[in-house]
Amino acid sequence: MATAPTTAAIAAATAAEDEARLLRLEEQAEHGGGGAWEYLCLARRLRARRPAHVLKIGLDLLNNASARSRLASEQWTLYEQVAVAAMDCQRLDVAKDCIGVLSKQFPGSNRVARLEALLFEAKGEWEEAERAYALILENNPFDQIVHKRKIAIAKAQGDMSLAVDYLNKYLEIFMADHDAWRELAETYVSLQMYKQAAFCYEELILAQPTIPLYHLAYAEVLYTMGGLENLQTAKKYYASTIQLTGGKNTRALFGVCLCSAAINQLTKGRNKEEEGSELQSLAAEALLKDYKQRAPSKVPLITSMLKSMKLS
Repeated sequence: MATAPTTAAIAAATAAEDEARLLRLEEQAEHGGGGAWEYLCLARRLRARRPAHVLKIGLDLLNNASARSRLASEQWTLYEQVAVAAMDCQRLDVAKDCIGVLSKQFPGSNRVARLEALLFEAKGEWEEAERAYALILENNPFDQIVHKRKIAIAKAQGDMSLAVDYLNKYLEIFMADHDAWRELAETYVSLQMYKQAAFCYEELILAQPTIPLYHLAYAEVLYTMGGLENLQTAKKYYASTIQLTGGKNTRALFGVCLCSAAINQLTKGRNKEEEGSELQSLAAEALLKDYKQRAPSKVPLITSMLKSMKLS
């Protein structure tokens, strides 16, 4: 009896269909076969980052007065879309013209103000962009996009400490943003602030306990910090990563082996609990099996490594 497709499988199939349709429409529109507006709408809906194609197809529509008039109020959405694509392609003259049209149509609009600030960013005029964003936040302190742009500016200038400051302030307001917690964690790791990174991953695991990536990242931070207690906890989270991925995460299998070797070295073999010994043996066996299937030429290297760690 055939099993019903899972939600993930359906979502993946739908995404593949949308991507294929986007590419068909793109080729059709670029060769004068019509479907330009349909393509641009689909690109927006999918949040597809194809600026060169969007710029070319969008400009053709904007430069066609008849086609533009048929869009009615939707033409302003097109001006915005073309402006963003132009900035991505460093066609700042086009972006400036589009934003100018929008500014005249919507004076005092925060949405247009964000585009003007983005243009400052595209020019590398960081101070002007900061001032523009500060003005927007005075009117709307909860503008999520503007807070994210301030973080991006700090990173673009290489000021990771400022980025951390902005991320923490952002999370005080939008504390349920899991992507921001992950970004903060990764930024802390880049600054070698491992305790702070571990805290971020703990928050992520509490919020989304079934995502193996968070378990793995937390384990790696703890392993990097070192010390017996951290290594024992890291081993547990490597094990939970293996469980959540059905035993198919090679990095986590390596992690269990490395933690086991480090713990044995620190305890001089006194920490030979049965459960831990069984886990490291199973991880070593799974690693060898994985390499025999996917990279047979590397098996002698893995075997030698496991022997040096006294795990085989």
